[in-house]
Amino acid sequence: MTNTLGREILRQKAINRPKRVFDRPQNNQNQFIKVSDYYGENVFDFRKCKTVSEKIKREMLSHAKQNKPIPREYVELVADACKDWAIGKGATHFCHWFHPLTGSSAEKHDGFLSFREDETPIERLSASQLIQGEPDASSFPHGGTRATFEARGYTIWDLTSPMFLSETINGKTLCIPTAFVSYKGDALDVKTPLLRSNNAISMEVTKFLNLIGEKEVSEITVTCGAEQEYFLMDKAFFFERPDLIMTGRTLFGKLTARNQQLSDHYFGSISERILSFMQELDHELYKIGIPSKTRHNEVAPGQFEVAQIFRDSNVASDNNQAMMALIKKVADNHNLVALLHEKPMSGINGSGKHLNWSMADNLGRNLLEPGNEVHSNLRFLAMCSVIVEAIYKHADVLRASIATHSNDHRLGGHEAPPSIMSVFLGDTLDKIFKSIMSGQTVEQIENNQFDLGANQLAHLLRDNTDRNRTSPFAFTGNRFEFRAVGSAQSIGFPLSILNAAVSSCFKDANAFIEKEISNGSKVDEVLLKVIKTRMEKAQNIVFNGDGYGIKWHEEAKQRGLSNLKTSADAYKFLKDDRSIDFLISSGVYKINEIKSRYNIMVERYNTYRTIEFNTFISLIDQFVIPATIEYKKKLIKVIKGYKDLALNNYSELKILEKLEALSAELFDESNKLKVELKGLPVCEEQKSFKIAHELMHQSIKMENLCNRIEEMVPDHLWKLPKYMDMLFVR
Repeated sequence: MTNTLGREILRQKAINRPKRVFDRPQNNQNQFIKVSDYYGENVFDFRKCKTVSEKIKREMLSHAKQNKPIPREYVELVADACKDWAIGKGATHFCHWFHPLTGSSAEKHDGFLSFREDETPIERLSASQLIQGEPDASSFPHGGTRATFEARGYTIWDLTSPMFLSETINGKTLCIPTAFVSYKGDALDVKTPLLRSNNAISMEVTKFLNLIGEKEVSEITVTCGAEQEYFLMDKAFFFERPDLIMTGRTLFGKLTARNQQLSDHYFGSISERILSFMQELDHELYKIGIPSKTRHNEVAPGQFEVAQIFRDSNVASDNNQAMMALIKKVADNHNLVALLHEKPMSGINGSGKHLNWSMADNLGRNLLEPGNEVHSNLRFLAMCSVIVEAIYKHADVLRASIATHSNDHRLGGHEAPPSIMSVFLGDTLDKIFKSIMSGQTVEQIENNQFDLGANQLAHLLRDNTDRNRTSPFAFTGNRFEFRAVGSAQSIGFPLSILNAAVSSCFKDANAFIEKEISNGSKVDEVLLKVIKTRMEKAQNIVFNGDGYGIKWHEEAKQRGLSNLKTSADAYKFLKDDRSIDFLISSGVYKINEIKSRYNIMVERYNTYRTIEFNTFISLIDQFVIPATIEYKKKLIKVIKGYKDLALNNYSELKILEKLEALSAELFDESNKLKVELKGLPVCEEQKSFKIAHELMHQSIKMENLCNRIEEMVPDHLWKLPKYMDMLFVR
């Protein structure tokens, strides 16, 4: 069987997949029921449980907020209630579901099966089993905070994140969201620092609002909604690409003549197979209480997006982890593979996870909603100025929070924000802030309207901001959008850093406000001073222009802004005492916790890159070089035949010479990389810089050589699926 026939079989398999049909919920009259009728059917939230009294619920939450032990009898009530509910739904096991520093979720299943003293079998979930588990902490990343033999770690029930059922074809498991800490109480997970950061923001922003006269505010909730981008590919092609299996991305591949230049995929009509996948995905998300709102084709062929409605950041973080797992699971049901890597294909749009971020108070107000008269909303303007200051002061650590080996391929490309941290405010806000800084009177800014030229269409008020796609951190009307977060990473870590930065700057602003008010200043005067002093400090980070342009890189350098192009460059700020002081002083991280994350992130960067390099070398040896040898053999045979007939063989000789030169150069570069890998420094930090600044450049050179060879070798001799197969055949 020739390679061409092999790839044709893969194409036919992908094209002729049987349609996947799933059972949508119906009533007794065989009518489809509304989403609102089954939404959250696989969710257990003790705060809504009818068998637990309101008094007990309030006391449990109060004890949890005050870090006081919850009475055992209360926990027993909840444990019995959720056990009965889960068993009634078909569950046989439960697990503590947590997010270690691997970037994914973890779980160990325990059966409900237990025995009475007379050995009669029963189903049971005890209070202690609900509240606390004990996985082997030494087997998870800890960044040197403990010895390998120190195995004990604890998972602790998070009362504020609802439990849910994980469903497979043969059964269900009750998932209990938990934190994960070491024997000594150090956070070994994503959730614990995120919860601390939410508390820090709540305390400081509540104080801010109380100081300016809003005494009825008692609590602040950080809210967010993540836009999850991903690629889908037929299994037939995925499992014929060892680089996709090993690394999540193609290490080389000739770009197709038509890819995304026509902008015909973005928001285009969704194909039946993909829409079927999306419909089932939404169905599964709704059942476990994840409020999926939008779905659409993204920019690149084979790229898509799903986004959820804003909610409490801790729950949103858990939701996004569950969503990533479900995207992969449902894709598998449809004989597809979901790729969450930020850049699974070179040369086309990469995937991000735009993190929409805001704050709400206990009165139900979105605190980043400008209102109808933005120019006079001093509270809103003051809060924005403090947030801008937070991004300015802690830009380097925020950049480190979204630094991964995979996101490096996306940041700075012409489909993602640059690696320079900046804030987009829009013309309206920028004009107001500049007026305040210059001491001028803020004048009413006229509400511009779009003239649509059609009387039957309603007049639309222009938003106070555009949506700048080139900004890493942009104000988009009633929230900020942290656009630089990678599609594959947990949102919990960058969220905790962002929250800590904002709470730290609100703490400083509160001290300033208290001093000014004690000196007799009026609240409006103080708020104007807050805006002026904060924006004067942070003005350099505000940029409303094209972040893709080379002029911005030059201007950013003049402004003193960092351009941390690689993860290796960014990570160092996570171990710099002055840079991370705000994380420690805000109580979001202990110093050993954040430095352990530095160690983990550097080591994982090196490990992932080493896997990529070794996979690349193997692909060259097993696929690329053999393909060139086969083609050269055929060319030599043709050249000999022409020579025997005394015919001109100029073109064949030129092709052979070019192919030989390319394959020889690739062979040498591959061997050079083998030698470099053996000689990498032992020190992880030095190793990361060597990889980022030398070996990655060598890898890119090898990638380009492979692409040129793929372009030359006849299609029937190329064994690996090509970009045309992977992007367009579904």
